[in-house]
Amino acid sequence: MKLLLATRNVGKIVEISRMLKPLGVDVIQPEEEIPVEERGKSFMENAYLKALAYFKRYGIPTLADDSGLVVPSLEGYPGIYSSRFYSLDWGGREEVETGKDQANIKKLLRLLEGNQDRRAYFKAVLCLMIEEEFYIFTEGICHGEIAESPRGSGGFGYDPIFKPLGYEKTMAELSPEEKDSLSHRGKAIKKLSQLLETCKHSIFYQKVRST
Repeated sequence: MKLLLATRNVGKIVEISRMLKPLGVDVIQPEEEIPVEERGKSFMENAYLKALAYFKRYGIPTLADDSGLVVPSLEGYPGIYSSRFYSLDWGGREEVETGKDQANIKKLLRLLEGNQDRRAYFKAVLCLMIEEEFYIFTEGICHGEIAESPRGSGGFGYDPIFKPLGYEKTMAELSPEEKDSLSHRGKAIKKLSQLLETCKHSIFYQKVRST
């Protein structure tokens, strides 16, 4: 089985490829990034928009991911704006000094300074599109809290400041195997695998397997 990933984000490509390999899925990286206006109001809507844009460009089964960090005490931000949180007027813009991930983290920690409620969760929604009118969604959530300062060198995005529920380590301090077993994206991919297995005699499954 081969699937095109609707992203040029290196961190996502590495992570998703690693999790799909045991399932017998070969990941195809797009040759170019397709501009997608993420005008959706939810992770699901944006995942669909990404899958549709890449499917139209390449014409092969496409897997899109839209994910982010939700902090209830910050009115749900960064949420669907997670990748560009630093640039939002909400909460004040943050200068990009060493990279966008670092700017996002710096802004989030600034806004949470002195806040005792540091609960947060990662959410990922996957959209697997076989044809324009033929697609399915799965989602995964990982609950936890925001650490006082960044720790660890693994992962990407907000991983250095997110401690999964029951862990003192941040996501960036976990091994790839540990992260895959509990992460929001890992849970969404596991659900996708289970769904395809359950529906293995369906037309949808046969279309996926024929790629």
